[in-house]
Amino acid sequence: MKLSLTIRMSRVPTEKSMGKSHTPGKSGQAVLERDRLKSAPAASLVDSAFSQELKQQLGLFSAMGLVDLAYTITGINTGIIPAGKGGELLAGLLELHSRPDSFTPGPEAGDLYTNREAWLRQRTDSVGWLGAGRARREATTSAFHVLLRQRLLELLASLAQFGQALKQRAGDFKQAYVPDYTYLQAAQPTTFGHYLAGFLYPVFRDCERIQQLYRRVNSSPMGCGSTTGSRLAVDRRQMADLLGFDALSIHTRDAMWQPDIPIESAAVFCSCAVNMSRLSEDLQIFSSQGFVLVELADQHARASRIMPQKKNPFALTHVRSVCNELMGLMTSVNAMARTPTGQPDNRLWIYGAVPDAVSNLINAVYLMTDVVLNMELKHERARELLDDPSIMATDLAETLVLRGKIDYRSAYELVASLFHGDTEGGIKNINASILKQAAAAVLGREISISDEDIKQALDPGRALEAHTEPGTPALGSMDEMLEGCEKKLQLIGENAEQGKQRLLRIEKQLLDTARQYPG
Repeated sequence: MKLSLTIRMSRVPTEKSMGKSHTPGKSGQAVLERDRLKSAPAASLVDSAFSQELKQQLGLFSAMGLVDLAYTITGINTGIIPAGKGGELLAGLLELHSRPDSFTPGPEAGDLYTNREAWLRQRTDSVGWLGAGRARREATTSAFHVLLRQRLLELLASLAQFGQALKQRAGDFKQAYVPDYTYLQAAQPTTFGHYLAGFLYPVFRDCERIQQLYRRVNSSPMGCGSTTGSRLAVDRRQMADLLGFDALSIHTRDAMWQPDIPIESAAVFCSCAVNMSRLSEDLQIFSSQGFVLVELADQHARASRIMPQKKNPFALTHVRSVCNELMGLMTSVNAMARTPTGQPDNRLWIYGAVPDAVSNLINAVYLMTDVVLNMELKHERARELLDDPSIMATDLAETLVLRGKIDYRSAYELVASLFHGDTEGGIKNINASILKQAAAAVLGREISISDEDIKQALDPGRALEAHTEPGTPALGSMDEMLEGCEKKLQLIGENAEQGKQRLLRIEKQLLDTARQYPG
């Protein structure tokens, strides 16, 4: 069923509301009666702090349900929770996990944990065992880990698909000659396939970072109590096993806070987004009227509502926007973590912001995957851009080193003089005789190089095939790279899918186990 939400939005306090307590609803009163506080929360506190806190935690609902089930089962198994009461509590938690329409969380009852507790209290007095030996922060932090590890696997899967799209199009364009650019100036010839393959390797590094982060996130904070654990000694390892955590966050105080986990998460997400945004910015430039080298499919563009001729590459700007947001997230997470230890305010916003950010990133990765698969390279325009003779300058200089037997600095000066000189027809009409005369004038000596050597040096295709080292645009090198990339991408995709299926099995096993206890 759909989880409905009733949240009072923040408002400017009025004279009437200033200093007044909020009149709690039934669920809020159920909690209040058992609190040490003697009055209901002020309306200003509910409308501001409680409202924002609950809003940030709503995405943790299912994960918190799994955490509560694992805690209760372990409590029953260790004898801390009486079997009868534990069975009643599990029955209530299972009903709540189905997202009943009767659960309408509101800030009057506090955060997500106390809203859940209030809903259960209306149905069973066994709810009193839910908080034995643990703070609400433990449940919330544990739910954050459960949700974040799921999102990390989804991100890994999306990047595997993005990588496959890059590899496919790199193969499609491995012999499509285009200029390579530095400072947005034509530098050397390359292939569009080699250019695209250059974005595959950052994907691999990002995937490695995600997998390393996953190992840290997949460490259970459960059983940390508030900061020092509890004399009730609920079995930490049993709870971790029930939720499929691979390890424990050992130190109980560290387990509760771990500010570096959100910081690392934001940094990893930002790295993924920056690598992808670099491609999106390039493609936006290449699709501009100054280049007309690439065109996005209509399905990834947006028409101008005032200028009939405009086709705007809107998908690319969205990817850049997601990247900008993640850069802001990274700054915010660092700022929030830089507080005295044991401060809840460095967590409250993070519980919602970090999972939401990775969800936005995942959607952007899938969008960029579609863009890459459907974009068009303008081959004729690429040939026009390759007519720029300056693109072959470096290859000509290197040919002079190999065939003319001169040092590179001398070759550099000689080729530069040819560009700045008044050779009729430009560099494309350079021959052995002209080079011999130029060498005598610039270097004070003659060089011996054939017309065929010069012709090969000035031909983009033949020049690229002469770049024989690994990682170059030469056809053999490209085939070798793409074959290796295919194996890596398959492994990443398989690992992501296996991880996702494992978490689904763990969740099913936990729910099945909870149903076995008599309620």
